[in-house]
Amino acid sequence: MTGKTVTRADLCEAVYQKVGLSRSESSELVEMVLREISDCLAKGESVKLSSFGSFVVRDKGQRMGRNPKTGEEVPIEPRRVMVFKPSNVLKQRINASLIGEEEAS
Repeated sequence: MTGKTVTRADLCEAVYQKVGLSRSESSELVEMVLREISDCLAKGESVKLSSFGSFVVRDKGQRMGRNPKTGEEVPIEPRRVMVFKPSNVLKQRINASLIGEEEAS
């Protein structure tokens, strides 16, 4: 299963094509949305996009890990991680497209 990676440029082009803003306005709009999402996540806030999913920041505590090469135990520092949880609408859409591909085969 190989898929195309959607880039910022692709998003900007889609906004340009579908909304009718200029290319520079489309690019600015996409950047503003991504910046707002990033800023909220950096502050530790969750971002919920209805019918798409939620981006949640979780704190992970310090724990002991193991160097696979040497077997030596090393502490892993506490950190924050971002998790994406898709909405049920998005899950259904993804699975519906999979079913459509199987029927076409």
